[in-house]
Amino acid sequence: MKPIEKPAFIAALIGPIQSVLGWTIAGALWVGYDPVRQTISDLAANESPVQLIMSSFFVLGGVLTLIAAIYAKTFAMPGRIALFLAAICTFGLTIFPTPLIGYSIWHRIFAIASFVLSAGWHLFAMRTRKDAPWILKPPAAIIGTALQAALALWFLSSWTDPTTTNVGVWERVVAVSQALYVSVVVIVIYIGQRKNSIR
Repeated sequence: MKPIEKPAFIAALIGPIQSVLGWTIAGALWVGYDPVRQTISDLAANESPVQLIMSSFFVLGGVLTLIAAIYAKTFAMPGRIALFLAAICTFGLTIFPTPLIGYSIWHRIFAIASFVLSAGWHLFAMRTRKDAPWILKPPAAIIGTALQAALALWFLSSWTDPTTTNVGVWERVVAVSQALYVSVVVIVIYIGQRKNSIR
């Protein structure tokens, strides 16, 4: 079985940190921005004074996901393809920003696809071989995917409900959870493989 290569490990270390830093820095620089009621995408809207900052972090997140897709070679190929497509969707939602009033249909398509792929990639990366890392075997993959899918569906139901007053909170919970989840899987496998190679 092919190993997790170092670029994927480095991307996994950076991923969750840059995710939080992006909306924290951009939100702090926009006077009047409400992170409870407003989405992360609002920070990258055309009317946003911090559009360039947030868009840059979106692009960085997409690049890190691409690196994971390419170098996390222990994952089954369908899982790597799912991560690759999630990265492309991240670029898509950046290219087609949401307006502050109303919404962009293309932004929603790319954002929803990104959330779905980021929730489901683990199921497609699953391995059934005896020598597969425990975190890629069916029990872990199914449980992890179910939890991520539940969070993503909860957020998407809130996001599409105009009466929701805490959509920003839910989006941040899901964004951090999805970024952290990829990182945990990559890091656990990478460290396990390193330990086995030393023996």
